[in-house]
This record gives sequence, C-alpha cells and structure tokens, in this order.
Amino acid sequence: MTGNNAEVLHAILTRSSSPWMEGSGELSSVVISSRVRLARNLEDIPFPHLLSENDASTVMKRVFEASGRVGEKGFGGPVIQVDLSEISPLDCQVLVEKHLISPQHAQGRPGKGLVLRLDESASIMVNEEDHLRIQVLRSGLELAEAWVLASGIDDLFEQNLDYAYDERIGYLTSCPTNVGTGLRASVMVHLPALAVANETSRVLTAVNKVGLVVRGLYGEGTEGQGNVFQISNQITLGQTEKEIIENLSLVVRQVVTEEVKVREMLFKNHRIEVEDRVFRSLGILSNARKITSDEAIKLWSDLRLGVELSMVPGLETKDVNEILVLSRPTFVQKFFGTALTAQERDIRRADLIRKHLASRGV
Repeated sequence: MTGNNAEVLHAILTRSSSPWMEGSGELSSVVISSRVRLARNLEDIPFPHLLSENDASTVMKRVFEASGRVGEKGFGGPVIQVDLSEISPLDCQVLVEKHLISPQHAQGRPGKGLVLRLDESASIMVNEEDHLRIQVLRSGLELAEAWVLASGIDDLFEQNLDYAYDERIGYLTSCPTNVGTGLRASVMVHLPALAVANETSRVLTAVNKVGLVVRGLYGEGTEGQGNVFQISNQITLGQTEKEIIENLSLVVRQVVTEEVKVREMLFKNHRIEVEDRVFRSLGILSNARKITSDEAIKLWSDLRLGVELSMVPGLETKDVNEILVLSRPTFVQKFFGTALTAQERDIRRADLIRKHLASRGV
C-alpha cells in the first residue's frame, strides 16, 4: 500500500464509529443496521474456490481498475483499495469486527481485496465466496435505501466488467442459494426485552418458518451475543429484489413489534427491576478496571435497552453502539498499537470504555 492509503486505512481501523451505528433511520430503537449485499462473478474466470493465484490476482486487478473508473461519484464518496495480503491478520480481523469483511474473507490468501468507501457505508469484497460482494450498510431499517446505492454501484460495475449471467436463471454464483438476484439482505436487531421474558426463541423460530434465516452478531456460524441477531433472506432465485426486501422488511417489523410490546410491559410492570439492571451495567462499564469482551457485550445490551427507554440521560444510541466495536478483542489491540495478552486486553478494554462514557458525561 502507498503511504497515504496506509494512513487512511489506519484511521479507519482505529475509529470506533461508523454511519451504521448512528442510531438513525426507521425503527432504530430495535434495528441497529440494514445491509444489502450483491454476489457477482466474472464470466470468463473460475469461481473463487477454484481460482489459481494468477486468476485471483487478475480478478482483483480488474475490480480495482473498474472501481477507479466508477470513481467517487459512483460510490457516493471517496474510496480506498486494499490488497488484504499486504495488511496484517490483526488488521483483517478488525475489518471483520467492524462488519466490513466476513470472517471467511479475513482468512487471507493472494488475490483477496477490498474496495471501501471511507465512511464505511459501502464496500466490495474481492474474491470472497464470489469474485465481488458489493455491500451497503445503513443505520436503522433502511433496506430500500441500501438497495438503491448497492444497485447503482452494481450497474456501474456491470458497464465495466462482464458478469457471469444466464438469461433464464439470472446471476451465477458459487453457492446455489445465491443464484438469481444474488441479493442477500439482512437486518441487525437488538432484542433484550424478549431475552428477559424468555421469548427470543419463540419469535426467532417463527422467523425461520417463513423462509428467513437468523444468525448471530457476525453472520453465519456465530452466536447472538448481546441479544443481537441478523435476520436475512434465504432464497434469491424466483423472487425479485423488491420482493426480497419487502418480505424481509415486513417480517422485521413484526419482530420489532414483539420486542417493543415486551419493553413496554417491562417498563410498566417491572420498572425498578429494569432500572436496577440498566444502572448496574452502566456502573460496571463506567468504573470497571478489567472487563472481558463477553461481559462487555452483555452489559452493553442492558445499557442500550436503558438508553432506548430514556432511562439514561446524556447518552445517545450512537454513543452506546460504539462500544460494540471498541470492546472487541482485535480492535483493542489495534487501537493501542501492540499485541496484548488476554489480561492486558481486559484492562485496556475497560480503560477504553470508561473514557468513552466519561467523554459523554456519564
């Protein structure tokens, strides 16, 4: 990487805030973020699982050249190009923790790259499961808005690259479940009240029954840490992009209704218990000298619930959401610029969280 690009990437990797954490957008008291991701492949090159190093490098070169032609106007803002083989495994993991690449993509080999808008709201993973994974992240329930930007970026790239496409079935992808539109839309929701009422399983089981899939904080194969879950479409073939987004939005609204209903019940019937839980969590986060990442995210969940119920003056949703990133193990090491033992991470994590909350007057 050039010196300037390296400096820009360092600034991104040590920044705990991103637009998708702003706490804005529709239903943002429950919906943390919306994501639209498009899978695309080049027609004349084997899919990523069959790529030689030369072919992988060719794909990355073509995508980077196309992104240069698409330019800042096409992405809606300035972008940076990153060859993942040129950055450290720690830096790759920070990108995972910030939801900018997948855990699979972080397992680097030659030819894996990233095109990233500097405000982190749009990106393209190069040679992940597919040659291109175009991704847009928005705060709150804004799937339609995310789709507009992702589709616009996709159209411009299609003018510069020849995609693998079949007139009968649509875009061709490495995984058969993505064939067709190649669209994966997902919504990240925070469901602490349902967890308190032991209703999470009931609601999420109902979601699975209508053809959607529920995953954890970091997607496939991860758990719902901090009562955070990702709800996404499972089918991309036989439905239009509009139908996929409308169906997902409808189901998410129903989940939000369930969560809000239980929050209102807890606030009305068990306010002292909820306040006690919220302020105990705030007390630990504001004063702890040592804290694990697992404990931090559990306490974060309680605190965010309190903020959304207007129990904690002076804190906004975006302030709490930042703790999701700055408490992550790799981010802590990147922020302090050194490898840390588990105990050292726990100490530095507590320090970061204390200072973050103190800067907000808490």
